[in-house]
Amino acid sequence: MIRALWTAATGMQAKQLDLDVIANNLANVNTTGFKKSRVDFQDLMYQVIRFKGTPTSPETQVPSGIEVGLGVRPAAIQKIFSQGDIYETGNPLDLVIEGDGFFQVLLPDGTVAYTRDGSFKLDAQGRMVTNDGFPLEPPITIPQEAESITIAQDGTVTVKMPGETEPQEVGVIELVRFVNPAGLLSIGRNLYVATAASGDPQVGTPGFGGFGTLAQGFLETSNVQIVEEMVRMISAQRAYEINAKAVTTADEMMSITNNMKR
Repeated sequence: MIRALWTAATGMQAKQLDLDVIANNLANVNTTGFKKSRVDFQDLMYQVIRFKGTPTSPETQVPSGIEVGLGVRPAAIQKIFSQGDIYETGNPLDLVIEGDGFFQVLLPDGTVAYTRDGSFKLDAQGRMVTNDGFPLEPPITIPQEAESITIAQDGTVTVKMPGETEPQEVGVIELVRFVNPAGLLSIGRNLYVATAASGDPQVGTPGFGGFGTLAQGFLETSNVQIVEEMVRMISAQRAYEINAKAVTTADEMMSITNNMKR
């Protein structure tokens, strides 16, 4: 019965982690550019009591054997980078990537981070920055006297200056993508950093070479589907209850054995 106790305990721990991930998904259902996560599980090692193919006579052998599994463990928590819904804001500094790609932002320590959150602002120097004040990389600076800002699908940023009939180009927004975006490290604040698993960033122009295009005045919502997460939550809860019942049942069986009298 001890084996059953430990096996069921691994199931409870696994489903607790699953519920933690689901809770984080639901907590960020309204977070701009948020990407949901999914837990992948795998079974643990097996205790082999009788090997498959064990001879039972000179002419016969065991066809299946006896293996007892020892539980489950989390194998990975994977980010799902599917496109979220897009909604219009009318703000000229709000950008959405329609397709593949990430914005680049420069952190205070000089590290380049990546984000799908296109809700940019202007800082005191006129630079386009994130909500935490991290500037776009390469930097885009908007002149203080600019009357309007236009950002094309290919990332070209132009402004209308007073007294001029032709728009003035002030920079180009570049995108990056990764061979394995699921390998990116989440550091919070809607930011990711590259790792050995993600591969090196591939820099490109929006709308070319497989990169998505930019749309001005729009934002991307979270790709979390509430109904899907609720179903997963119910499934995780029931699985947790079943494993807890297995622990209780194993304990009751041990109690019966301990109380046996001759």
